[in-house]
Amino acid sequence: MSSTVIRNVRPLGREAVDVVLTQGKISSLLPVNSADPALATLIDGQGQLLLPALVESHCHLDKTLWATPWRPNSAGPTRNHRISNEQRLLKDFKVPMAERAGPLIEHCIAQGSLYYRSHLDVQTVWGLQHVKDMLALREKYKHLIDIQLVAFPQGGLLTVPGTVELMEQAMDLGVDVVGGIDPAGIDLDPIRHLEKIFSVATRYQSGIDIHLHDLGEMGRWEIERIADMTDDQGMQGQVMISHAYALGAFPPADLHALADRLAELQISIMTCAPPHVTVPPVTMLRSRGVNVCSGSDGIRDAWSPMGNGDMLERAMLMALRFNWSKDEDLAAAFDVVTQGGAKALHISDYGLDVGCAANLMLIPGENLPDVVLNRSPKRTVISRGKVVAKDGVFMAG
Repeated sequence: MSSTVIRNVRPLGREAVDVVLTQGKISSLLPVNSADPALATLIDGQGQLLLPALVESHCHLDKTLWATPWRPNSAGPTRNHRISNEQRLLKDFKVPMAERAGPLIEHCIAQGSLYYRSHLDVQTVWGLQHVKDMLALREKYKHLIDIQLVAFPQGGLLTVPGTVELMEQAMDLGVDVVGGIDPAGIDLDPIRHLEKIFSVATRYQSGIDIHLHDLGEMGRWEIERIADMTDDQGMQGQVMISHAYALGAFPPADLHALADRLAELQISIMTCAPPHVTVPPVTMLRSRGVNVCSGSDGIRDAWSPMGNGDMLERAMLMALRFNWSKDEDLAAAFDVVTQGGAKALHISDYGLDVGCAANLMLIPGENLPDVVLNRSPKRTVISRGKVVAKDGVFMAG
């Protein structure tokens, strides 16, 4: 059984160690410079930080315009405007998804992300083509990364006839998670929308990840109903609410009871910490035991030209959004884009302990706060025990 060793690295900024890798797993952590000199050296870390791979908990790989010529943003001001604009653009777009999403995946790998949850448009305007194309890409990169796919009814689940049937066909083809969107704001029937997605998820024994942009009292009421249905259907630990803007509309102390219920039901909250809208009170939620994760959302697509797929930058943006400047706050931002994502996505062998998958990143820095704020491009990315990217360059075949 051949092993390799990463020498002289500091896990999460702690004391330096040698890390022995065997068959794509961490097999031992030894005092620095004590690993068997006969073992092949995968990397001499020279005191760099050793981190678990980053977790991209919410993105839309199928929508990206990455690796195509710059395209001015033509979307209108409302969500419905952006949806219709995107449909017009992508329906007849000449660059295949593989030539857009493939390079983006490779770029994100080079930034250190090896775990993904990607929401995949299931709309009658293009049938199942997005599903088939994304499943093919997942197959292409499965030796390097793990991608969970969410059947996402972007244009509405109930308001567009045939969408529910397409969602079921997508699940039959191998999509992992049932998605939803704005039961009130898009579908205009919150209870029926929620009942339908819970019914489909129960049938396929899958999780649920619902986009919830609905604001204020309505959004809070919907979150309460999601909690009710999670409890009623015995789906504890299988539900994520993405964005949950409504939670930012209330004083955090007013949400303690709801936060406690979310924690009890193991409902994760995903936030991209955007600057233009109310956002969940992450500090309070985490203090009450709610799991919080993060993601890039759209990356250079028809909705916005923003986004670069770097989850370390997303951690920095979260710290900026919440005015986090203490070391413990910056470490919490890092935790959201690593352990928070791993818990939300049920990654069982995640981390830096013996037995965990050797999905890792080396990066120079003094400590975690330094890494979050400086975000060095000098990153070495290791997937399943093999170096796959270095200094921002994807190296794997």
